[in-house]
Amino acid sequence: MVTTAQRGDAVVEARGLTRAFRDFWMRTRALAVDHIDLDIRSGEVFGLLGPNGSGKSTTIKMILGLLRPTAGRLAVFGRPPTDVAVKRHIGFLPEDSYLYRYLTPLETLDYYGRLFGLRRVERRRRSEQLLDMVGLSGVAHRHVGEFSKGMMRRIGLAQALVNDPEFLILDEPTSGLDPIGTKLVKELILSLRGRGKTILLSSHLLGDVQDVCDQMVMLYGGRIRAEGTVDKLLQDTERTVIRTGRLDQATIDRIEEVLQVDGASIERVESPKQRLEDLFLEIVEQARRERVATSGATEGGHTAAFLCEEERGEQLVDRLQQEEPERIAARVVVDSPEASEPTEDVLESLLGDQSSSPDKAATEPTIEPSPSDVDQSMIDRLTGDGETDESGDRT
Repeated sequence: MVTTAQRGDAVVEARGLTRAFRDFWMRTRALAVDHIDLDIRSGEVFGLLGPNGSGKSTTIKMILGLLRPTAGRLAVFGRPPTDVAVKRHIGFLPEDSYLYRYLTPLETLDYYGRLFGLRRVERRRRSEQLLDMVGLSGVAHRHVGEFSKGMMRRIGLAQALVNDPEFLILDEPTSGLDPIGTKLVKELILSLRGRGKTILLSSHLLGDVQDVCDQMVMLYGGRIRAEGTVDKLLQDTERTVIRTGRLDQATIDRIEEVLQVDGASIERVESPKQRLEDLFLEIVEQARRERVATSGATEGGHTAAFLCEEERGEQLVDRLQQEEPERIAARVVVDSPEASEPTEDVLESLLGDQSSSPDKAATEPTIEPSPSDVDQSMIDRLTGDGETDESGDRT
């Protein structure tokens, strides 16, 4: 049994992790990952950065157990990544989402929910919550094959969360997404981190990584070239930035004179500009306020309720409601003297006859009605042969 990690524990631990690709003659063609050490702690967002071919995808595949390391040691939740029991606690969004074209989003999420053994009612609830979260509730019954790449990424993100994973691996999650979808993904990552989830994020969009990551490593040539917290790696020790309200030229000249006394000078004076992303989101929000129709993805709702701690009680109630009929049925079969032939007591308990008792059943003989004792009018009503009156009611 896999024990989930407490906050601060190591979810992924790698020491000397190496992966070489060899040809038929066992000669090394490429050393994709070259003796790297890394620790991904529970409850943090860990960034895996590097240019194409630096070893990011190979590292992720080894963590998932899809590739075996050539050398070194790798553990996920304290167990080998090839252990099937580990998979239940992992959600994975690959760089390219390969989904069945002729399934709808609801059918797609239901399919992945079945793979994790979720009950039908639970699969339905999670699917609806996830589609609302990623902004695809309005297209829940369209075929996935009709979607754009950005909408496919949204579905891929939903399927990565359908099992409520403790460890979420996102490989280029914002690839193909518009600024609305990018904002949604970043907000979701921060929300999941706040609820104790562990997230491994691999992306080429460094601005997105900067906004959400706690720790990061930078790979090049299969080796780690830099690692640490975002604040530590991005700190600029060569400059000082002072932000003020708008200044006139005379004030700027006086500041320049003061700086020259200390041997410094103003490198650049500029008026701040609005970010293009902010302008884009403002225009889209204005269109929504005007209720402009769209057949594509929407902004998305709140984080799916089953991913939040607040819904644990509701899940327990639903599970008990689903298991109660099965438990009662199992008890009836066990208590019955002959499981293949139900007794009178079992029939009475199923019919809910509370007035019967063992003494009464033992003392009173069972009288079976003969065909002549059956009321013919009862038969007519059951078979639909009764006559109707003027109001249409059967007599």
